[in-house]
Amino acid sequence: MLVDFFFTLRKYELKVSVRELLDLIGALEKQVVFGDIDKFYQLARIVMIKDESQYDKFDRAFADYFQGISTIDLFDKELPDDWLRKEIEKFLTDEEKEQLKALGSLDELLDTLQQRLKEQEKRHQGGNKWVGTGGTSPFGAYGYNPQGVRVGQAGSRHNRAAKVWDKRQFSNLSDNELLGSRNMQVALRRLRKFARAGAQDQLDLEQTIKSTANNAGYLDIKMKAERHNTVKVLMFFDVGGSMDPYIEQVEQLFSTAKTEFKHLEYFYFHNCPYESVWQDNSRRHTNKKDLWEVIRTYGRDYKVIFIGDASMGPYEISYPGGSVEHWNEESGEAWIGRLTHHFDNVVWLNPIKHEHWQYTVSIDYIKQLMSDNMFPMTIAGLESAIKALR
Repeated sequence: MLVDFFFTLRKYELKVSVRELLDLIGALEKQVVFGDIDKFYQLARIVMIKDESQYDKFDRAFADYFQGISTIDLFDKELPDDWLRKEIEKFLTDEEKEQLKALGSLDELLDTLQQRLKEQEKRHQGGNKWVGTGGTSPFGAYGYNPQGVRVGQAGSRHNRAAKVWDKRQFSNLSDNELLGSRNMQVALRRLRKFARAGAQDQLDLEQTIKSTANNAGYLDIKMKAERHNTVKVLMFFDVGGSMDPYIEQVEQLFSTAKTEFKHLEYFYFHNCPYESVWQDNSRRHTNKKDLWEVIRTYGRDYKVIFIGDASMGPYEISYPGGSVEHWNEESGEAWIGRLTHHFDNVVWLNPIKHEHWQYTVSIDYIKQLMSDNMFPMTIAGLESAIKALR
């Protein structure tokens, strides 16, 4: 079983080795987990996956391997779904409950269950022995027993089960799904470039040990500066109008970026960047920043990310006076050209589904101006955008 699972992980291009497979087998032999698919999932991910950016691939591989489970598997015997279908529910008085006795320890329960499964040939309901429903048997669903094995029941009813054995459905994760905070964080981390800067206020353990050894054992403490992410990021956010439905997603991206990047600057624009941008939407008409000043202030090494749906009238991009809010002396196309010419790495993230881009002329227009560096705000899209920014 685990060999096939291992090759499924390899099929999904996960970097797993035989050493990790043996570690997983060793953990199972020591019964770190037993008879619980959820706990096996957690254990396998801990042992086999060393890079959190591979979690989504692991989930897809896990789902692929286990998606054939349409029935519950107990001791290599599959229980038909109808054996556990709820049709009646027995209600016992307190006196009747007290007369029922537990079979014993968990090991005794499981041994008995294994024996019953070898003998059972059909569905049972309302009984006290077989795996069934609505009875007093220690095995099954929707009944009562002071200590049994609950199988195939949705949720607990009496909190009496010594063990729960159930089917779990793991859904494939699509790289077309909208981004969440963790996905964003994993993708943005690919932009990190660390360097040591500032005062030397951290212990350099490796150099301290080496220097002490070279100093005949006399302690020689070495210090080093803290490592910082030196990547500089400049973000431009389209706000208002057609961007309103995407506020929550864009806010997540903004919050994650602020956490990941020490050198982050941002500005707002509406529909298309023109001669000015702003940093406070409540003062957008009175406190603007000239875009020429932005170009002069921020060097070519800044990684520039535009976030917007690029949905507008084409004239808003191509003509002077095309802005819906003011008279712009020069077209949005001219300003986008200046930005993409000044900065070495520029991308545009679009929250609209990629398959819908073809229906909006302005999206294709902006995409061309960005030298095709427009990407959807999905897991795969953000990863592609980060590659383009490197």
